[in-house]
Amino acid sequence: MQKFITLLFIGLLSIQLIAQPQNAEKRLQQLVEKTPAVGLAVVVVKNNKIIYKQSLGYKNLENNQPLTDQSLFRIASISKSFTATALLQLVEEKRITLEDDVSSLLGFPVRNPAYPDKIITLRLLLSHRSSLNDSQGYFNLDVIDPATNPDFSKCFNNYAPGAGYQYCNLNFNIAGTILERLTGVRFDAYIKQTILNPLGIEGGYCVDSLDNQKFATLYEYKTADNKFLPSAGAYASRSSELNSYKMGRSTPLFSPTGGLKISATGLATYMMMHCQMGKYKGGRLLKKKTAKVMQTPLSADGSDQYGLALWKTDKLIPGRTLTGHTGSAYGLNSAMFFDQQRKNGMIVICNGSRVTYKEGYPIIIREALQILYEEFLQ
Repeated sequence: MQKFITLLFIGLLSIQLIAQPQNAEKRLQQLVEKTPAVGLAVVVVKNNKIIYKQSLGYKNLENNQPLTDQSLFRIASISKSFTATALLQLVEEKRITLEDDVSSLLGFPVRNPAYPDKIITLRLLLSHRSSLNDSQGYFNLDVIDPATNPDFSKCFNNYAPGAGYQYCNLNFNIAGTILERLTGVRFDAYIKQTILNPLGIEGGYCVDSLDNQKFATLYEYKTADNKFLPSAGAYASRSSELNSYKMGRSTPLFSPTGGLKISATGLATYMMMHCQMGKYKGGRLLKKKTAKVMQTPLSADGSDQYGLALWKTDKLIPGRTLTGHTGSAYGLNSAMFFDQQRKNGMIVICNGSRVTYKEGYPIIIREALQILYEEFLQ
């Protein structure tokens, strides 16, 4: 009798394990069709192991190419955390500190003209509390340099550095430039050497050094035409600009703020490192205390939950506080969130959808995360 009960239990467990992926795929497919979306790539991590990955829809609509787990996406603002991770490695090596003056690191004055005596530190830059904004653009450092832009003051808000929070892409293109100046290694190569290669991840910031056959085309939905149109700029070649590249000045060409190309599975590998507080299978990329600094919000009053290129949110999964980041550009929406306590996490990347938002998150991202959590992590 005991043997029969044991076999019955094993049988029921096997059915449940088979049903989970099937239910998840069915619900995700319904979400893709309802939204609608071009393609959706997801990964679930449990106890720091990938337990589920799925790619639905298309990598390319023009040729009806299906999305696969080898597809590379320009993941937008999740890229910021790679830039911050590399800089924090230099902090650990005592080559810089988070309290260093950005002006001295960058080689020209970066001061809010309304508060000229207030230093903008690296910590403020990486936490979006620098008082900088994107009103003058962020793909060229000339906008912030007093020597090249008479209107540079428009790049600053009317509050002192450290006194407020505003999300700003320019912060991280400056940060990437600082990384390049400090190391003497071109930004894209340095990220590959110090983060991607140790983790065994395919990808990078230099579009011309990657296999373009693996790129998932990004699409923007045009309501007036009721169709998806490819975003040509997402993977535009930079070969001509590289011919005149100036180290420590041209770095925004690679978009440290949003230009990383990576697969959903590769991003999950990187996420597991942060979920394990800097640890990975082959060693450590960050010390535990450094990883904690990245994940800890700076505002004492809880007015914003942004740390250093990672933020905390309790608005995605009821009863759980997750740490991570999202991305949105060229029609793509992406999300990387992990539960550090439970050692679980989820990746969701969509290469084009009819975007609607709920409480600050694209609905396709929010609902995909909820489906994955309910099917595998609840």
